[in-house]
Amino acid sequence: MKLLAICIGSPEKLAGKSYKTGINKIGVSMPVMIDREGVLGDAVCNGKYHGGPEQAVLLEGSLTIDWWSERLGRSLAPGAFGENLVIEGLDNRDVSAGDRFIIGDGLELQATSARTPCGTLAARMGDPSIVKTYRQAMRPGIYCRVLTSGTACAGDAVQHIRHDGSGVQIPEMLEKFGKRLNEADTARFLQAPIHVDMRAAILAGKPAKF
Repeated sequence: MKLLAICIGSPEKLAGKSYKTGINKIGVSMPVMIDREGVLGDAVCNGKYHGGPEQAVLLEGSLTIDWWSERLGRSLAPGAFGENLVIEGLDNRDVSAGDRFIIGDGLELQATSARTPCGTLAARMGDPSIVKTYRQAMRPGIYCRVLTSGTACAGDAVQHIRHDGSGVQIPEMLEKFGKRLNEADTARFLQAPIHVDMRAAILAGKPAKF
């Protein structure tokens, strides 16, 4: 595997929206520093729902992007979904919470949660139906925490190391988002290194959200 693209966004208003967002990301060719707060220079305009150490980086697999291109009937450039990184040969459905990605000479990411669709994504894609379509497709983007900071550049080698413990796949996290878990799922989710806010919600007996 290798890193196909690093994408960065600037604050801007989308059509029909009154607030600024950094979802409109474009690929960059130079090396970029990535630390526990995310990609240096990338805009995070809504800190309540985006950014922070538990979802510092949003990544997509190239196989998933290819699937979406066919599904939507149009070519999707890197950053089309607001992702920071695109990894060649990766299918988002094959990633679980706790999986690690080692990029280049030591940058290390760990998957924490699924990306959930919102109105901002719909505005970015110019398609009000994309929120429903995205949920039904069960191929969500992957939020990651940064375990080891480092510099990354398009073309860097990527190693995907699967989590050793109880499996909670990223698509399942989208499926269970906002729902109360049964006893078996509760135990399984809590054994995995999931997003800390989702863990706190589950421990409090609330719907699984982050």
